[in-house]
Amino acid sequence: MPNKDKGVVRRAIVTPDKHFPLADIPAIKCLKKTIEIVKPDIYIDLGDVGEWSAFSHWKWKRKKAPPLEFLIEDFDQDVKDVNKGMDMIDESLDKVNCKERYITEGNHDDWCNMAVEKYPYISQYKFANAVKLKERGYKYYQFGKKLKIGKLYFYHGHQYGGQYHTANHIRKLGCNIMYGHWHDLQQMSATHMDGPKSAWSIGCLKDMSSEKNAWLGNRPINWAHGFAIVDFYKGGLFTVHIIQIIKGRTSLWGELIEGK
Repeated sequence: MPNKDKGVVRRAIVTPDKHFPLADIPAIKCLKKTIEIVKPDIYIDLGDVGEWSAFSHWKWKRKKAPPLEFLIEDFDQDVKDVNKGMDMIDESLDKVNCKERYITEGNHDDWCNMAVEKYPYISQYKFANAVKLKERGYKYYQFGKKLKIGKLYFYHGHQYGGQYHTANHIRKLGCNIMYGHWHDLQQMSATHMDGPKSAWSIGCLKDMSSEKNAWLGNRPINWAHGFAIVDFYKGGLFTVHIIQIIKGRTSLWGELIEGK
């Protein structure tokens, strides 16, 4: 394994949309094994950690939602499922003593907050409360807020879309940025007056099967499983390594990692 101390100030693992309980478990196991090999200083979750189907405003788009008392059981099941998924990752982070943890809230995560806006007396279902971010040691960035480490920004990724959304992010924001949301792998670079900038879309860790994504109507998708390792140097400079997972397998530093 390469020596992390040779010029690298800090190393981060960055993960995109997991949508627990609809995560791809072999991909999650690849992530866990990578955490335990890399021993990152920083862990960044880009949001949509949960699917949160019980909280979805789309669920009742064509029909009236029942009274709150009929929703609570499903709310509680979602909370249980998402916490169970986060526990899987935190177990590996705890094992390697990675204490610097961040999460940038995703649009699915924000559905929890929307439910609390509608029913203000159920504040325990606010996203940050539901997944116990304070107890887990995560610094929380609300939906749309951007985390900056060195010269690289992170957020969920929903603000600028289109076929070439990485290009749109650079054009609109003019900074180095990494995000999820779109579930695909994409990179774009451009040179501005103050130097080169890049944007990265780092895929997802969600089950990509048509059975788990019925809303797509069986249409072909360009999603991909992946996450990123970012090495930060002095002066805020950094190098990005995209780790793509294909059929539950990836490689790291010449070592095959299988999600078994």
